[in-house]
Amino acid sequence: MPEAYIVGALRTPVGRRRGGLAEVHPADLAAHVIREVVGRSGVDPEAVDDVILGCLDQLGSQAGDVARTAALVAGLPESVPGVTIDRQCGSSQQAVHFAAQAVMSGTADLVVAGGVQQMSQFPLLCAFGAGEPFGSSDPWSGSPGWRARFGDEEISQFRAGEIIARQWGISRERMEAYALESHRRAAAAQDAGAFDREIVPLPGASVDECPRRDTSAEKMAGLPTLVEGGRLTAGVSSQIADGAAALLLASEQAVRDHGLTPRARVHHLTVLGADPVQMLTAPIPATARALKRTGLAIDDLDVMEVNEAFASVILAWLDDVGADPARVNPNGGAIALGHPLGATGARLMTTMLHELERRDGRFGLQTMCEGGGQANVTIIERLA
Repeated sequence: MPEAYIVGALRTPVGRRRGGLAEVHPADLAAHVIREVVGRSGVDPEAVDDVILGCLDQLGSQAGDVARTAALVAGLPESVPGVTIDRQCGSSQQAVHFAAQAVMSGTADLVVAGGVQQMSQFPLLCAFGAGEPFGSSDPWSGSPGWRARFGDEEISQFRAGEIIARQWGISRERMEAYALESHRRAAAAQDAGAFDREIVPLPGASVDECPRRDTSAEKMAGLPTLVEGGRLTAGVSSQIADGAAALLLASEQAVRDHGLTPRARVHHLTVLGADPVQMLTAPIPATARALKRTGLAIDDLDVMEVNEAFASVILAWLDDVGADPARVNPNGGAIALGHPLGATGARLMTTMLHELERRDGRFGLQTMCEGGGQANVTIIERLA
């Protein structure tokens, strides 16, 4: 089968809610990294076959196929199309999958894949509860077919995070210790310049804004739980954020034609569904399936990026998969760095590639929980 190579990977800083990126139009945010990842590669923009971006809550300035808008804002020729996809939090990881699959199928040679999310302007699932003419306040309760299969249980990522904490016996104290370590790692990575090569600064935002250097165990212990009697707090949850990221994927032919240097090849792609009510556990079976299909062991992976939707999610994954915690989110995760929903998958992929290069590692695995009880797993092999 033809190979799909990653030849470029860049991202914006991640801006905290109402931070330095809050007023940037989503198309301009995405265009910023599209322009840079194509420009730095040296390829003729006319040769780009498609732009695939993830984005949730596609309304307002994120509507109208923001991928196409962003491609045009980036200055790509009008001949370059764009498509916007939604696999919830895994949207931009899925964009990478679709790009790789297009290249591996021989139907495309150069594809930009990434994502964008402007959460300061469009909070999570902000279209819900809009009332008429948009229907019910969520996508599920109004469906007789859904109720017949799953009943009237509350469908919520917050409830799912609590269910996981209880089912896996994960205490609030353990989650807070994990969250503190995420902030510590992120701050240490910033101080060491670990993100410098992957970030393309914008006016008003040159570094990730979300890490809380002044947080402490005492401060976290004083936070209220998200629900009465629960274990989750804002301190052990991913942060609302703004950002964009983009990767350039190329075929062997494109590598030759444009004189490109492959930095990694896409080794494996998996997407798997699980319980949509529990919602956030799919990375566990998806990781198991990816390892089985590739013949890799968990210890063969040099870096793993697992999205920190909640500390309970990543701790349950660690408990079941048995990965070395030192190799998982080594530069912090979404608890410290923020989770700009539609962009996070590409942000994680970008960070993972750069970290593999710093470590001289070979294999990296990325996975994340997604609405509807789904998970993508991508394994890449560093080459350059």
